[in-house]
Amino acid sequence: MNYSKILVRATNWVGDAVMSLPALRAIRNRFPQAEIVVLARPWVADLYARESWCSRILPYTAGRGAGDWGGKLRQAATLRRERFDCAILLQNAFEAALVAWLARIPERVGYDRDGRRLLLTRAVRAPRSGEIPEHQRYYYLELLRRAGWIDRVPEVEAIRLEGADQAADAGRPLLEGATIGVSPGAAYGTAKRWLPERFAESAVRLAHEYGGGVAVFGTTEERELCGEVAKSVEAAGVAAANFAGRTSLGQFIEMAAACRVFLTNDSGSMHIASALGVPTIAIFGATDHVATGPTGPLARIVREPVDCSPCLLRECPTDHRCMSRVTTGRVVDEAIQVAGRPPVAS
Repeated sequence: MNYSKILVRATNWVGDAVMSLPALRAIRNRFPQAEIVVLARPWVADLYARESWCSRILPYTAGRGAGDWGGKLRQAATLRRERFDCAILLQNAFEAALVAWLARIPERVGYDRDGRRLLLTRAVRAPRSGEIPEHQRYYYLELLRRAGWIDRVPEVEAIRLEGADQAADAGRPLLEGATIGVSPGAAYGTAKRWLPERFAESAVRLAHEYGGGVAVFGTTEERELCGEVAKSVEAAGVAAANFAGRTSLGQFIEMAAACRVFLTNDSGSMHIASALGVPTIAIFGATDHVATGPTGPLARIVREPVDCSPCLLRECPTDHRCMSRVTTGRVVDEAIQVAGRPPVAS
C-alpha cells in the first residue's frame, strides 16, 4: 500500500476537526511523500492553514442533505479531475462516501456507518463501547489502525495546532487590548451553557488579575448572548469587545492564541483554545467531559458531578443544576492555577 495522492474528507464541526488532528498527523507519518489534500467545509477549512502535514485544502461547498444534487455532482467532478489514489473519510455521513464514489476515487476508506458500506472499498467496523479509550481523538486513530494504515494507536496526551506563536503574533493587534477570552455560547443547545453573568464576573476578576480587557467570541446567532456578557463586563469598569459574528475562523484562531486565559463551555472554541496551548477553563455539564474534553496540561475542566450529568440533552428539563452549581470562584481559582499569577511589580 503506497499512495501518492490522498484525499481526506474532514469532519463538519470544528471540535471534531481538532480532535481528528492526531489521526491526520499519523497519515502524514505513514505516507511522508504523499500529497495530502483536505476536503473541508468553508467554516472548518481555516483550521488547517498552518498544519505542515496538509498539502492543500479544497472547499466542500455542496449543500447539505438530498436537496443539492447539482452541487454534489459538481464537487465529485472536481475531485475526479484531481485523480486521487485514495480517499479516507473522517466524516461518517453517507454523503461523504457517495461523493467519493461519484468522483471514482479507486480506494475509499471509512467507518461502516450511515448505510454506506457498498460505497466504500474498505468499510471499517466502528468500535463498540469499551473497545477503545473514550476520548474522541482515539476514534479517528482507530479508523487508521483497523484500515491497516498504522500498526497501533499511539498515546496522545495533548492535541496541538501548529503555528500557535505565529498565530498569536497576528492576533494581538486584533484583540484591542484584551487579554481574557470568553466564549459563552455552545452550538448544541442551552444545556451546555454556563450562566452568562458568571462568565462576565469571572472575566472581570481575571482582567483585574492580569490587566487588559475582555474579548467575547461567538457566532452571529450568539451575538446577543455575547453582547450581554460584554455589557456586564463594561458595567464592572473593564473594557470589553464583542466579536461575535465578526471574525472568520482564521481570525478567531489568531485572537484566541494571543489570550492570556480562555473561558468557555464545551464548544469548538474550547478545542481550539486548548489546542493552541492557551490556559483554557472549560465548564462542563450536559456533555461528556471524558469523551470530548480539552487535552493537555494547560486545560482544566470545571464541573459539578450531579447525578443527571452528562445527560447529553440540548435543553435542561429541570433546574440546570450541573451548571448553576458551578461558582465563579471555582472557575477563577482554576484559571489562576493553570495560568499562574503575574509577577508583582517592584
